Formats: sequence, C-alpha cells, structure tokens
Amino acid sequence: MDFKDHIVLWNHAAVEVMDIRKASFIAGQHPLKYRFPASTYLYIVRGSASVLIDDSPYEISGASVFHGGKGTMIQLLKTQEILDYYLIMYRSALTLPARRSLTALLERSRPFTGTYHFIPAHPLPLYEILDQMYNDWQTRRALEHLHAKALFYQWVHELLHQMQGQELQPLRADVVDQAVRYMHHSYNRPFTLDTLAETLGTSPRTLSRLFRMRLQTSPAQYLFQIRMDKARELLLGTEATLHDIAAAVGYPDAYSFGKMFKKHFGSSPVRYKNSVQSTPLWRDMPSALSVYDIAREDTLRYIDDDNHYQYDLKGASSMFRTAKPSLLLTLLLCFTIVLSACSPGTTGSSAAGNTSPSPASSPSAAAIATPSPDNTAAESQTRTITTVKGDIEVPADPQRVVVLYLLGDVLALGIKPIGVSDVSEGAAFEEELKDVQKLGTWFEANPEVILSLNPDLIIVPSEETYEALHSIAPTVLVPYEQMTTEERVCFIGHIFGKEDEAATLLSDFNSKVEESKQKLRDAGILGSTVSIMEGGAKRSMVVAMSKQYGRGSQVIYEYLGMKAPELLQAKFDSKTEAEGDSISFEVLADYSGDYIFRSSYDGMADLTGDPLWNAIPAVKEGRLINIDFGLSYYSDIYSLDAQLNFIVEHLLAAPRVK
Repeated sequence: MDFKDHIVLWNHAAVEVMDIRKASFIAGQHPLKYRFPASTYLYIVRGSASVLIDDSPYEISGASVFHGGKGTMIQLLKTQEILDYYLIMYRSALTLPARRSLTALLERSRPFTGTYHFIPAHPLPLYEILDQMYNDWQTRRALEHLHAKALFYQWVHELLHQMQGQELQPLRADVVDQAVRYMHHSYNRPFTLDTLAETLGTSPRTLSRLFRMRLQTSPAQYLFQIRMDKARELLLGTEATLHDIAAAVGYPDAYSFGKMFKKHFGSSPVRYKNSVQSTPLWRDMPSALSVYDIAREDTLRYIDDDNHYQYDLKGASSMFRTAKPSLLLTLLLCFTIVLSACSPGTTGSSAAGNTSPSPASSPSAAAIATPSPDNTAAESQTRTITTVKGDIEVPADPQRVVVLYLLGDVLALGIKPIGVSDVSEGAAFEEELKDVQKLGTWFEANPEVILSLNPDLIIVPSEETYEALHSIAPTVLVPYEQMTTEERVCFIGHIFGKEDEAATLLSDFNSKVEESKQKLRDAGILGSTVSIMEGGAKRSMVVAMSKQYGRGSQVIYEYLGMKAPELLQAKFDSKTEAEGDSISFEVLADYSGDYIFRSSYDGMADLTGDPLWNAIPAVKEGRLINIDFGLSYYSDIYSLDAQLNFIVEHLLAAPRVK
C-alpha cells in the first residue's frame, strides 16, 4: 500500500460523515452479519473475535481497524467475552480541479473503497478522538456534527501516521470471485455494472474484461443466468404465483419476468411448467455456475431497469448503457425552434407563456389535411422539423402514431396513438390506453409488430429505439433526458403542429401549480419538509436524493418548491440526474421529513410492526402518505398533473406538524 498516494488523495477529498455508531458483540450472541452501506471504518476497541470479511476469515484480538468500501460484508461469528467496537460511515469525492488528474491514482490506490486491516501500535490516540467524535455525533446538532467531521480528519491523520510506520497490505480478494458471490447472494436486488464495480473497487471495463477472460461471459449474462435458474426452481418446485416469483428474482411484475423467461427458455413460464411437470429431472439441471456460457448475448442488454427500487426507463441505471456524444449543439438548435414555436412572436419568453401565435407560425391541421391531386397540395401534406437526428419530414396530420414511453405528453395534446409501449399499472393514463396495442417496454418494442400497424409517425425516447425503428416510418427521437418538461412538451407540440395547444397546456399547469402552492401556504404546509422513500424489505429504504428521481419528486421539489430534510437538501440543490440511495433503518429518521411519501406496490414490505420505522415522527403521527408506484412513475405533463392533484390533496388531509 502506497501511503504517499493515500495522503495525496485524502488531501483532495471532500468527505461527508454519514453515521457514527457504537456497539458491542457478546459471547453466545447470534452471529452478526452486516453489509457496509457506505465506506466504513470498523474500530475494535477491545475483545477478540472470529470475523469474516467478504467471506475471508480473520482472527482479531485487541485494538484493530478494518476498512471496507460500500457493499463490503462483515460477519462477527463468535467472541470469548465481549467485543466493543465503533463504526464510522462516510462518503468521499475528489474535489475539483484535482479530480481529473487524480482519477487514475484513485483507481490504483483505492483509499476510500479498498479493504484492509490494521493493528495500531498506539491505539489510545485513535480511541480518544473517536470517542469524542461519537459523543458529538449523538447530539444530533449541526454544529457538533461539524466538529465530528473535523475530528474525523484528525482521526484519519492519526491512522495514516501510524500506518506509515508499519508494513500493511490490503485485504484484496479475487474480484471475479467477490462479484460471483455477491450476485448469488443478491440476485434479487437492483444493481448495475457501475455500482457493482464501484463496490468491488474496480472499473466496469476491468470487471467485464475479467469476466470474459475467466468465465467467457459478461457480468450481466452471469446474473441473468442466476435469476433464470432461481426462477425455474421456484416455478417448478413451489406453487408461488408469477408475481411472487418475479419479485423474488428481481423483476417488478409478472409481465416483465414472463417476457425474459420466454426469451431464455423459449416458452412462457406456464407452458414451461406444464411441459416438464411430469418429469422430476429438472432438479438435476446444471446450476448457474456450470451453465453460464449458454446465456444469450441479446437477452441482457438491460439487466435491472425493471425493479421497484430504481425503476428508471431513462436507462440511467442500465448495466449496458453507453455514454453518448454530446447533443448540446443540436439540442440548442432544436430548442430554439421549439421554444419559439411554443411562444411565437416573443423572443426569450417563457415556454409556458400566454403569447398569441403568429399567423405564419403553423398551418392548421384542417387546412393541411385536405387531399389534393397536384404536387403543391401533396407537399403540404407533410412538414419538415429539425431534430437531433437532422431534418425529418413528418405527416402534417398523422393518423397512425406509435409512441414509446412519452405517452402522457402525446395524450395531453389530444392525440390517441395506435400503438404504445407497456403502461405501468396504475398510471394516470392507464384507462385511456387500455384498448391500444401494447408493444413491449420502450427499449424492446418489436419492430415486426410495429410494422404490422402501418404507422405514419413513430415517437421514440432513445437512440436504441430510433435505430431499430426509423426505417419503418418517419421517426422522431425526443431526447427527453436533456430537456425540461417545458422544452419536451413544446417539442412534441411542434412535431404535431400543436404549438398553441402545448403553450396552453403548460400555462394551465403552471397556473394550477401556483394555486396549489397557495393552498399549501394557507394551510401552513408549504414550508414543511418532505421525504420520498421506497422499499423496506431489507431493513433499508431507498430515499430520493434529486428532483428528477420520479415518485412525485418533480412535483414536490421542483414545482411546489418544498424542501427535503436538511441532510438531503444540499444534494437536491446540486443533482441534475435521477438519484436515490439506500438508507438503513438505524439512521432513516435523519432522512425523514415532516411528511413522507412512500412508493407503494403489490408485495411491498409490511412495516406496520417495525419499531424503528414506527418511531419516525412522520410515521408515528400519521403523516406517511402512500403514493401508487404506477401513478408516480411517469414524468410527462399528463402524469405530473395527476400527481399534483394527489400530492396536494393528501398533504392537506394529513395531520399538521405539531
């Protein structure tokens, strides 16, 4: 271990102390198993014990320090008497402008994510600083927390000072072995290649390369095989419903699970079960470790977008999402055209403004839809619009529209598609689309089925879907991840020649937002804090940490302007992409606002008897509001309007903060 590298990186690190805990492990106690939720120092004050660090055994005695990155698994197996210890959980990031130049050094040295064990020659200075840190942290006061953070730097300095004088090697287990163990243990949990690699202290590229070299497969394929093996076992060996099996192996619903199962095994789960029900030989089929090589390449382009914890069709959590070149220049051109179309005649006006349209801004649909045999009239049947894929000629009055994912925006403009991507159960527009042809998830829509619909216009949300479908009919890529709601609605209005309708739609919505804010202000609620959470089955909750997380976050934090708890607000002010983090129940109260919105769905964890959950003031005092996953999932203007109604109504109906 190169301590010079460690010292350089610590000098350029911005650190956030997440939690400081003090506990004991007593002889005869049931083995304690714990996965670090963040980078963590485990400081053993006294006692001896047998310990497993990521399944590697160690015997410890007396003062000892263990360090592990997020996801490191530690198990205390047995002790002769009593083991007293502290846990210091923290996050770190390199500060600018040093981040770029030190990235390679960070990957090589891994001071914040590496696993190592150290026995200090002089434990008392470390103990005294840590004890003061813990006492300051327990006050739960901001000033004392600042002092605890300052003491943490002193503690790290003392630790590095002592480590410099001793020979120390990191506890670095085989990366592929760790990944395989983690997948077999956590196959039903959402994680991506990026997060898995970060947990293991390596890069996604390195991890993929090692899997190819050692196992002749990719991490995604390996995980998929584990899930399918487990699903087959549950399907044939139990009477569990498809919904329960889907949840058990990491899929959000029976439909998504059934689709992946059919891709892998060639038939639906029900047909597969019926076909093998008469033979018991399925129990002798190869395990995931021996049949990983038969997983097909095309089945795992996305391994875990379909989960309730990070269900993000933006693809941000896709294991195989690739970085795309900047669209800034093209987007600037598109947005200039779109925003001027949405607010015609007023340079620089708001996208939601009530300006009057210029007569020349766009011909009416009625005028351009009239058939005519001459060439000039025929040309008037189409319009040319500027998109990120260049100028595209689209029908002036499209009659057979296929829309993937961006459903609510199109519906809100009065357009009924003939084919759409699957609609999440409980979505605001579910009833309107119940009789419309469903085409699969937005990144796996079947081109043959779409071709059979004979569409005259296709609206898609991603490069992948554009490349798959643009040869069928005029196809417009809406790069919604780079757009605000106003820009997106205006752009879609421009596609259909409905700029005026788009402007009115936005103006009405913004007026409704202002009315809603006034209602909450009059009720004394607008200044309260709000948290958005999801999960609970693993004694932790995913807490929304950005305004773009979904689950109502955009309405609550962006449009209504309500605040998150102090511990989270700084993240909300700086994050521009969807982000949430898993928080253990032990510290969840610190992340809980005056009101909590919890994403609800069939099969979610029942927490009615959990003492830590019920001790949170918002839960205890009746300010916990369950919001349906389907309703809160989409972020189109149709769904945002429905979410606004729900959120305001339930905030007003909930008990007031005392």
